[in-house]
Formats: sequence, C-alpha cells, structure tokens
Amino acid sequence: MRNSKKAWKTVMAASLSLMLLVLAACSSNGNNGVSSESASPVAGASSTPSSSPEASEPEAGPKKEISISAFDRGLVPTEEGNYEDNRWTKWINENSPATVKWIPVDRGQAQQKLSTLIASGSAPDLIWEYDRNYIAQLANQGAIQPIDAYIEKYSTTLKKYLQDHPELKPAMTINGKMYAVTSKRSIETIANNGMWIRQDWLDKLQLKAPTTIEELIEVAKKFKDEDPDGNGEDDTVPIVFNGNAVQVMRAFFFTNEYQWYLEDGQLKYGRTLDRYKDALAFHKSLFDQDLIDKEYITDSNFQRARQLWTTGKAGIYFANWSMDNEIRDLKTNVPTAKLAPLESVASQYGKNGLYQELASNVLIAFNSDMPEDKIETAVKFLDWMLETGWYSMKFGEKDVHYKLVNDEVPQRLDADKYRAEVAYANEYAILSQWDTKAEWIPLMAAQDELSQEIALSKAEALTVALKNEYRRDIAFSPDLPEVSQLIATFAPISTQIEVKVVTGGKSMTPEAGMEQIRNEWKRLGGENVEKLAQEWYEKNKEFLTVSSE
Repeated sequence: MRNSKKAWKTVMAASLSLMLLVLAACSSNGNNGVSSESASPVAGASSTPSSSPEASEPEAGPKKEISISAFDRGLVPTEEGNYEDNRWTKWINENSPATVKWIPVDRGQAQQKLSTLIASGSAPDLIWEYDRNYIAQLANQGAIQPIDAYIEKYSTTLKKYLQDHPELKPAMTINGKMYAVTSKRSIETIANNGMWIRQDWLDKLQLKAPTTIEELIEVAKKFKDEDPDGNGEDDTVPIVFNGNAVQVMRAFFFTNEYQWYLEDGQLKYGRTLDRYKDALAFHKSLFDQDLIDKEYITDSNFQRARQLWTTGKAGIYFANWSMDNEIRDLKTNVPTAKLAPLESVASQYGKNGLYQELASNVLIAFNSDMPEDKIETAVKFLDWMLETGWYSMKFGEKDVHYKLVNDEVPQRLDADKYRAEVAYANEYAILSQWDTKAEWIPLMAAQDELSQEIALSKAEALTVALKNEYRRDIAFSPDLPEVSQLIATFAPISTQIEVKVVTGGKSMTPEAGMEQIRNEWKRLGGENVEKLAQEWYEKNKEFLTVSSE
C-alpha cells in the first residue's frame, strides 16, 4: 500500500497544475457524479439522540489528536473565528473523545485541494467527500485504507447503525472492502438542487413561470430588458448561479458529466452523449445572450452571485431548494420581493427532475498513513458524533438556540442568533441521525413573520424538488481503477473544452467542442474503459438498483 500511495502522490503532484485550471463553476462532484448538497443548516440524516449533547462527557485522561477535512463555504462570521477555531471546534474538543484539528478546503475546489494535500503527504487523517467516484479513486491509488476490521474492533454505535442500514453498504464498499463510512440522508438533503424565481417580477411583467427551456429563455430575456425592478436602469441579471447551477442545466437534458447511463443496455459516460452537446448548447446560449452573469467564471465561491440575488438584482437562481440565508437577506434588502420555487423545465427529451441524492450522505475515509492507535481514536470520535455530537452541530444549544416542540421537533428561537452562532457548525456534523418531515419545516423555524414566510416557501420548494424523478440509471459508477484513473485525467481536460464552448463565442461551437471531448475520451482509452465498465455492470447489476430509501 505504501508503494501505491507513493505512486499516487507522484501522479497527483505532476497533474496538480492542470487540475487547478478546472473552474469550480463548471465542475461538480457527487455520489454518482455531482456533489450537490443542500445548503440547509439542518441537513442530515434520524431522531433525537438518547442523551442530551450538552450533557455528554469527554473520556478521562489525555486525548489523542486527529485531523479532519471540512468544507470551507465562507459561512463563519468574523466574530465567531474561522473554520479551524470557533465556539464549536472548542465544544467538540471539550465533549468528544478526541482533540480535533479541522483542515478547511474551499468548497468550490475541494477535490483539487485534498489531492494536493495527499500528494504532499499532509492530508488530514479523515478525508470526506460527497463524491463516491473520488473516494474510489483514492482507494484504488492507495491513499486511503480499508476499515472493515477497525469498525468491527473499535466501534459500537456506528457498527450497529451500519448493520441497521444495509442500504448504505454499496456506497461504502469498493473492491469488496469498506473504504468509507457514512450515515443516511434526511429527505431534505435527498432533494438537493433547486431553482427560485422572483414571482413579483413575473407578476409585474405579466408572465407565467416557465415550463420549458424555450420559455425559460424568453422569461430571462424579459427580466434583462424590461426593467423588472422598476428603477429605470439597465442593471438586472436574469440568472445567477451557485455551485449546483451547471448540474441544474445538465439535468434539463437528462445528463450529468459524471454519471454513467444505460443506452440500449450499454453503459455510456454522460460527458460523451449526444444529449450532453445539447446541454452545452443551452449553457452557451445563456452566456451569449447575456442571460447569466458572465463573471460566474471567476466567482469560485459564488459570493458575487449571492450578492446579486440578495440585493434584488437577479431574477432566477440556479441553486438549492433550501436557501435560508439567501432568501432572508433578499427579503431584508427588498421587503417587497416575492419568491416562488421553480419546477424543472422540459427540453426536447422531456422533463427530468433536478439532481437528487442517493441514501448515503458524506463518505468519510481514513488516510492510509494513519496508525492504528489514531484509527481507534477516530472510530470512537465517529461513534460519539453519530450518537450525540451531531445534534448540537445541527441545532445549537437547547433553550439558547432552540426549544423542543412536541418533545421531538427542535424549533429555532431566534433566526439571526442561529445564523450567526450555529449555522456554520453543520459542517462538522459528518455523521448524523437527523430525519425530518416536510411538515416540520414551519414548526422548526423561528416563529417571527419573516422566518415563517421563508419556512412556508421552503416547504413548498421541497415538494417541488421531489416532484419529478431524477434520471439515474445505476446507483454508483464503476469503481474500477481504470475508470477512476481515466476520469481523473479526462475531467479537467473536458472542462477546459467546455469552458471554451460556453465562453468562446463563435470560436468553438458545441458540435466542435463535443468532437474534441470525444476525441480526448478515445485518446485516453475511453473505449477500453467502456468495455471494462460494461463487464463490471453485468457482474454487479443486482447491487446497482437505484433507491433513495
């Protein structure tokens, strides 16, 4: 394993300069492709823990230190500190069986950053991602290690939890061994991507919500040209993005660049399909007609897009179904704004749902350099997090940030206080047993008028997000080393081509870009990989049933 890891570091170091060129706005990750996780601060997976998190006691004696990656989403207020050091990192160290050093990685470039850390030998002990393909890539290269025996030997809570949730096993198992652990998603994180539209703009211009891509373009044009905010200036942006936006657009065409599809019984990679060319053409048409903010290319953390939305300058948001802070800030800045969740629109292929996750949440892997004594500490930490720790990460301190309603529903006491002091802590709840119900959303929210307005909108948005089934032909992508290695090389190359198609005007058509993408796929051995993937599918098809349950 050490030799394979050394080779992995060499490969990663050599390819780093290329990988850093990948634009975050045009790439994504996920369980079978995208990492399109909900922005909800209470996203997670089942019931109130058996003991109060506030009452949990750390183990006696000195505690070993472990390090864990964390997505830096830029949500920690300055007065709270940073992702490495804040009230919740201190709380974790005081209450958990480990001293934890958190290693932030920018959400928009998480895999590039993690790969850099691995290549340099400075990766954290626990590495997590939503993207099973990435975890499989690390496993095949020896950067992470099998953990079956360690879970069996050291775990109590997590071991039983995984036994009680056998549907999670396929997500964690690579090459017949457990390379990661996970917990079950709650419904609000299975429903992930979403679109929002300014209903007041539609009303002012006497428009209906678009139901097709053609209608979406026409509405966007009117949002651009007809002064929907009524200030007499040409300053509105029809559509803005967050990190999910590219996959929102791809879904209109029943494709995703990181998923495999069954086409007449044959596995084909999403990025090579004819439908993918149409998705690129649509994306390009929005760019060419100035219907999207063109600075999204360099807006790696999507703060500019968020500002355009929250200051009332944008009409449609390709993002998440749950947008608490973005809605609240917009309503604060523009009290007359009225919002509506927008259902997926139909293309020539019909109407696909927007991206929906599988049952498994984040996949937590163990660095192959971890010695066994650290592994024991890490397993016990995960047991603690799953049993009780997660609850405070989700909801804060009882009677300070929330109170229990009906003995089970945590109701926010003060939305602004929660946002400032708790919302960012969700990043640390890498395992969770939370499971909500749609009807709980208004009950869980703070009871002031604005919070209830937002909660009712979110409840509607959750229904809209789950209304249409999202096409996913197999639960997981082939976890063969040849597949992972090819895609790791192919992804940044194809992304660069796609950026040229979208932003290059007449210099590269979608047809020419698609030809280049397919040529690169073939040059890198794609045809052979497709044969291997087909063999893998035929061998494993009984385990690849798609289910979110």
